[in-house]
Amino acid sequence: MYRKQQYSIETPENLKNLFGGQLDEENRWIEMSKMIPWEEYEEEYAKNFTEKKGAPAKSFRMALGALIIKEISGKSDRETVEQIKENPYLQYFIGMESYSSKEAFNASMMVHFRKKIGMELINKINKEIEKKATGVASEKKENEGKLLLDATCTPADIKYPTDIGILNDAREKTEKIIDKRYEEIKEKRKEKPRTYREVARKEYLAIAKKRRVSKKERRKGTKKQLGYIKRNLSHIEKMIEEEQS
Repeated sequence: MYRKQQYSIETPENLKNLFGGQLDEENRWIEMSKMIPWEEYEEEYAKNFTEKKGAPAKSFRMALGALIIKEISGKSDRETVEQIKENPYLQYFIGMESYSSKEAFNASMMVHFRKKIGMELINKINKEIEKKATGVASEKKENEGKLLLDATCTPADIKYPTDIGILNDAREKTEKIIDKRYEEIKEKRKEKPRTYREVARKEYLAIAKKRRVSKKERRKGTKKQLGYIKRNLSHIEKMIEEEQS
């Protein structure tokens, strides 16, 4: 049996009511949760269950969220469950409204989640997330069937601080998109958009190489990387318009 989850718009005001108001709205897991169309694909997930028979199934957000966490961390099913148990941000990401020191679900449920969320649904979600992250629909098919979350996630061996690393990865991907788009429209556009990639890279490494980073430094670095990404996305939008004109 499946009971649909009620979703609310995630705003700073709503966060104050969750986890005792202790969550940082700029945390990467909270930012990522805003990009995933949980409610949009829940209907398709619910079709895998009967409406009245059996015990209530875990929510779509919990199932998909757990698979995303496993993919990003590269951990085993058991270790993924342990990480969720220990981290309030991960608990928020999978749809929990308050911290719990107990396991959200048994590790064996991960197999169940993979069966219920098929490759076709995963492909749809991947494409939708990429559109939101870059403003450009992916033309590559090599990522189909895998929870990649191109513009928001990085490999599991990412170094501290991870939030800066994710933004750096996203920025580099927007730079690649600009490079590719420019090759397609360079006859119409004389100058290539400036991305300041070398400066951005140096600023990222200045923080990433530190073993200890203050909250102020992290916020400042995050703000700068977000600025570069915003600038690049603006260039991409203009280049798409020029290509279509």
